[in-house]
Amino acid sequence: MTVRDESHHSEQVDCDEALAEIYLLLDKECTPERDAELRRHIKECPPCLEEYGIDEQIKQLLARKCGGELAPAELKSRLKASIRNRVAERCGFVVSETEIVIERTTRTTEPPSAR
Repeated sequence: MTVRDESHHSEQVDCDEALAEIYLLLDKECTPERDAELRRHIKECPPCLEEYGIDEQIKQLLARKCGGELAPAELKSRLKASIRNRVAERCGFVVSETEIVIERTTRTTEPPSAR
């Protein structure tokens, strides 16, 4: 099924795109615009809505059963890369990631003229 509501937006989301991005949607890793597009499609497509519901339940079950345990950073990185690759394969576009580095600096209490 393809969303064809041209009055609300010109982008069409097909089932392959929606299914490829379900976990990005569940993990709130989509832009607000993409989130709205995917939710619009899922709402209007019973097979995608069913898959979304199943994936959401799996995610909740894993959170309950693995509560408090954090996945190793390496595993998270590999999973994110795998998801990005799958989205690129299925949808033909690349999901990019921006890394932010925060450095802590130490300020001296001496005025610059006293140094």
